[in-house]
Amino acid sequence: MTNTIMACIDGAQHATTVADCGAWLANRLDAPLTLLHVLDHHHGLHSGDFSGAIGLGAQEALITEMAKLDEQRSKLAMEQGALMLEAQVKRLAEQGFEGAQSRQRHGEVVQSLKELEAQTRVWVLGKKGGKDKGEHLLGAHVEAIVRALHQPVLLVAEQFVAPDAVLIAFDGSATGRKMVEVIAQSPIFAGLPCHLVMVAEDNEPNRSQLAWASAQLQATGHQCQGQILQGEVDKALCAYQQQHGIGLLVMGAYGHSRIRQFLLGSTTTTMLQSCQVPVLILR
Repeated sequence: MTNTIMACIDGAQHATTVADCGAWLANRLDAPLTLLHVLDHHHGLHSGDFSGAIGLGAQEALITEMAKLDEQRSKLAMEQGALMLEAQVKRLAEQGFEGAQSRQRHGEVVQSLKELEAQTRVWVLGKKGGKDKGEHLLGAHVEAIVRALHQPVLLVAEQFVAPDAVLIAFDGSATGRKMVEVIAQSPIFAGLPCHLVMVAEDNEPNRSQLAWASAQLQATGHQCQGQILQGEVDKALCAYQQQHGIGLLVMGAYGHSRIRQFLLGSTTTTMLQSCQVPVLILR
């Protein structure tokens, strides 16, 4: 089913947040929700040749034993993941969200997600992995995930509160204009006031672009206010979000503007971690 909201839970302390955000999104889009647990390949075996140090026969025996232990760890991790998914599905049902499905995958994270693209409408991911060391769903993988997937990705922080307004990072490009058109028509944003923000030079062409985007949103019933800001993209956006208490930031994924260069640049993780509200990355 191509309409599924896929909420990825990897054992992080805020798995509940990912599930809650997925349920909110599924309600907004009137779409089914699947809670997904991916067990990444992290093996503890050493590939070096230690036969000279411990003897060939001893090395073979040791590798065999380590392989058995690794298989046992993987099995236990899958069982733990299944229990975690079951608990989240039950908790959502108790809160009134019925029908959430659960699913497990065993493999490399990015490839596992790509194999489920055809079934997915929006991805929901936590901003930190289970070990909070940048080794799991986000961290070092965030750029690879965003580049690899072709659907919107919603990244959530440690707590989720249903947003009552949205901050749109706009740059005036063709991609940015398409993003505004998508936002104007999407049920995700229905009834939410929009703050349209450009981090750019305050000149007539940019003011004209901002006016066009505001008109698009207002035409579909959104309350909208536009603002052109100067400064570093991450600091400007985060400061504006905090100043106005906005609960959701929306950005585009690709392009050559300062915003999108920043989004997929070397400081991506810093930006997403510094922003304490969900960040929706649109394609």
